[in-house]
Amino acid sequence: MTTEPTAVIHDIGYRHYDGVRLGRGRATLALGVQSLRGVFGLGRTVRAKIMPLALAAIMLMPTVVSIGVMALAKQFIMPYPNYAVFMQAVIAIFLAAQSPYLVAPDLRFRVLPLYLSRPLTVTDYVLAKLTALAIALFGLLAVPLTIQFVGELLVDLPGPPHTADYLGALGGAVLYAVLLSSVGIALASFTPRRGLGVASVIAFYMFTAAVSGIFAGVLISSGRDSLAGWALLLNPFFLVDYAQSALFGTTPVNTESAPPGIASCLILLAVVALAVTGVLLRYRKAAS
Repeated sequence: MTTEPTAVIHDIGYRHYDGVRLGRGRATLALGVQSLRGVFGLGRTVRAKIMPLALAAIMLMPTVVSIGVMALAKQFIMPYPNYAVFMQAVIAIFLAAQSPYLVAPDLRFRVLPLYLSRPLTVTDYVLAKLTALAIALFGLLAVPLTIQFVGELLVDLPGPPHTADYLGALGGAVLYAVLLSSVGIALASFTPRRGLGVASVIAFYMFTAAVSGIFAGVLISSGRDSLAGWALLLNPFFLVDYAQSALFGTTPVNTESAPPGIASCLILLAVVALAVTGVLLRYRKAAS
């Protein structure tokens, strides 16, 4: 009497990896590139591409209008340093939509220990996420500014081109990218739910914008114009606008009650340091 075997062992060729191990740097770079692609929906579904690409297109609209006015009326209407303040609502929506994408899924599905089982550290992971979002925000601002500058050169307006303002605005774009990415990631990392992350970033922007505007209006109406600029610093966009003016010599949107430039820069650094520290502490706790 014969019996059928109850189990069969198959040799499917598992072998140890004997190639070159590229280490932490390459792993951090790969995570950052993958995160940056995901911010704009690359490698994701069509639905994931709609929001970031639509917002990027909206960011270009003032540039198109500005170039048209320069070509037809020979008049410069959109100062480069004020572009981000003028488009702050669009930038805030982009930040709110993409910050939770970068951090919420890993927290929700608890895959952070899987990342950290490789040479990556918590600092590497946070650095990759912050850098990816900062580059995305910088591109969101730098592309329309650069297109407008090229358009200004091609139209050849009377007088010299606004090169100093353009370069100062690019420096300001770096400040916007660093500050907003730090705050956005910090707010989104405290909840594993993408919807709550979006709501927290939007609520932060609306609260700071409303409170700074109300305080500034009350102070101006009571004759305390010198203090109104300090109230505007509650809004991260005005905070960067004043710091940009101090560092790169640009003209801020509100010139009547501008606080000391060094104070704006120190506050900006303090906010970034606080946000990054919060993110690191959050992820060290999540990884433990």
